[in-house]
Amino acid sequence: MSAKIDSIIEELKSLTLLEASELVKAIEETFGVSAAAPVGGMMMAAPGGAAAVEEVEEKTAFDLVLDEVPADKKIAVLKIVREITGLGLKDAKEMVESTPKTVKEGMAKADAEAAKKQIEEAGGKVTIK
Repeated sequence: MSAKIDSIIEELKSLTLLEASELVKAIEETFGVSAAAPVGGMMMAAPGGAAAVEEVEEKTAFDLVLDEVPADKKIAVLKIVREITGLGLKDAKEMVESTPKTVKEGMAKADAEAAKKQIEEAGGKVTIK
């Protein structure tokens, strides 16, 4: 390899994950390419054994899904669903009776976990996706 390429490789090794992610985005935008691996295809080893830079994204939006509500717990769960969603009585009742159903989308992790805890304390079964 040339001295210029060696220098670039050494500089890449010093990047943090966040900086590497930003670099990948900048390269994709600048050159109109994608760093995503082909689905079902083989990945080729980079020359010289250099590791490929992968974009790492942490999930920040979560969906709260009501999986099941026992018949004797519907009223308690219904009250919490109304509180979380701001829905009227009729819409919230339909949601509780048609499980599995997404209660709210795009929630922050802490909010989704707090809502899950409330619904589970009332007797419902919930998952966060």
